[in-house]
Amino acid sequence: MASIFRIFQHGLQRTKAGLMRRLQAIFSDTSAWTEETYEQLEAALISTDLGAEISTRLVSDIRDRYERGLIATTSDVLAVGRETVLDLLRPGDVPPVHRNPDGPTVILVVGVNGSGKTTTVAKLAYHFREQGQSVLLAAGDTYRAAGIEQLQIWGQRVGCAVVAGKQGGDAAAVAYDATTAAVQRGSQVLLIDTAGRQHTRRGLMDELAKTGRSIDKALPGAPHEVWLTVDSSTGTNALVQAREFGRLFQITGLILTKLDGSGKGGVVVAIRQELGYPVRFVGLGEALDDLQPFDAEMFARALFE
Repeated sequence: MASIFRIFQHGLQRTKAGLMRRLQAIFSDTSAWTEETYEQLEAALISTDLGAEISTRLVSDIRDRYERGLIATTSDVLAVGRETVLDLLRPGDVPPVHRNPDGPTVILVVGVNGSGKTTTVAKLAYHFREQGQSVLLAAGDTYRAAGIEQLQIWGQRVGCAVVAGKQGGDAAAVAYDATTAAVQRGSQVLLIDTAGRQHTRRGLMDELAKTGRSIDKALPGAPHEVWLTVDSSTGTNALVQAREFGRLFQITGLILTKLDGSGKGGVVVAIRQELGYPVRFVGLGEALDDLQPFDAEMFARALFE
């Protein structure tokens, strides 16, 4: 557990460092907390992309505790932040991954261009393989140049077969063939990569729905999970993406990528609070094992401890 916590600490280092610099500047020479103190604190929290509503709530809680003489130091502020964020993430409310007891569990991975879908699919394959499960990959990104080849290279690296078609081919047909193959081979997990698409392009979103229908034809009830990859470094735009995708497609979980390169780690909390989507995994580095199942307590500790 300690080693995983260190991965969270490292991945959230930029967010934590930026927050700490601002808190130290606010409280280092402050003998009594004033209205200006609270305004600066709120701005510091918003800078992590926690969102205005959450930041305001947190500052209000801190103000109340300070005025009642319950807190007095920067460490106290961090402790309140950790407690509040953990409460907002509500780990006890997150449903388990929907596993198919009678065949492969089919997971469709979607997202906008550049959000890290293909790399994330490979890291997910590594994760499930490390758990001892047999994994099949589907190269459903038939549009991007070298998209199929990239997943095939990843497949060789993690030891997973890849079902692929031709560049420019029908992505729904690839998904159908891959689902059929997963059933025939007795695979436990099928991970389907998809082409990146902007949530504002309705035609592309309709095509994604077609892919979902093709999977259901091959295996009724599939896909069992639809996970949206969101680039954390885009900050509040990540929230917009998640909101719009959710209006057009049923999302069952989020994967927050590139947290290690962002000072905007608070967006995890903002998305969970506004949309209620469970965060399944977070990308905390470049290595295969740096994609970690999301742990709300470790996240809150790494950000505020």
